[in-house]
Amino acid sequence: MRTFLREWQAELKRTLTGSPDAQPDWSRKFAQGDDPGYFLPGSAVWTVHGGVPTIVGGIRSLLMQTLHPAVLAGVHDHSNFREDTLGRLARTTAWIHALTYGSTAEARAATARVVRLHESVNGKYVDGDGGVQKYSANDPELLRWVHITFTDSFLRTHELWAGPIPGGPDAYVREWAQAGRLMGVESPPESKAALVRELAEWSAEGTLRCDERVSETVAFIRNPPLHPLLKPGYRVLFAAAVLSLDPDYRRLLGLRTARLGPLPLPVRSAARATLAVVRLALGPASPSQLAARERLRRLGVTQLPPATGGRKQKTRS
Repeated sequence: MRTFLREWQAELKRTLTGSPDAQPDWSRKFAQGDDPGYFLPGSAVWTVHGGVPTIVGGIRSLLMQTLHPAVLAGVHDHSNFREDTLGRLARTTAWIHALTYGSTAEARAATARVVRLHESVNGKYVDGDGGVQKYSANDPELLRWVHITFTDSFLRTHELWAGPIPGGPDAYVREWAQAGRLMGVESPPESKAALVRELAEWSAEGTLRCDERVSETVAFIRNPPLHPLLKPGYRVLFAAAVLSLDPDYRRLLGLRTARLGPLPLPVRSAARATLAVVRLALGPASPSQLAARERLRRLGVTQLPPATGGRKQKTRS
């Protein structure tokens, strides 16, 4: 049993960070740098991104992003996501953590790497009216869709499966707008109401749609090539992501909440239990958080709250 648990824990860490046991190389960089970074312990971003519901949020945001035909065309035409699913996940995790926990220089460098990768992602897609349109991964409007789906998904799953956010939901949307600006999104939403309004506008204008390619991608997200030890838990978390979607997006994606005949299954409770086990396996603080705290102490940031949350810190003058 002990060997089984160690193997499961190693595969979980490998899936999320690319490293089964040691601290990922990219997280060591967060101990370096000459400034506190964009976000600090006790901030809304640290609180949300330090929680395991982000796993459900990541699945949810991928489901939503498939509905934009240009975004989906870029993934299919230029990505090896089927062959390197875990590698893509680890790289996305590294970027999120660089912005959340790194110095401003590290956050900007990580964003610049993403922008460079996007430079070659160009092509054409067929819109809902049958017209052929050009796309570019660095197009501000495509980046905007990715940003708002990410923000909405992480916020929603935290609200469902975690505690309160310092400053409330508006604080998270406002703080994480910095990530959108770094990526080139103009005037990203800075409140929950603005975020909801933008999502409604995207739905109303008719850009989003579901076709055979979307259905194939959703089927892949439902059953990715994970280690067999992780598949039972992933099924629960996928069902949780579907549950957390607004009904209009579920209908558009052709998804339904989990049921046994006419009876709904207790997905929310099952997800809470699964996430609790994941948190226990990963530990109370990620290597990224610990490295960031090392940098903050070196810079003289005092009164840091504990890794699981606490009071806002002060900076020595």
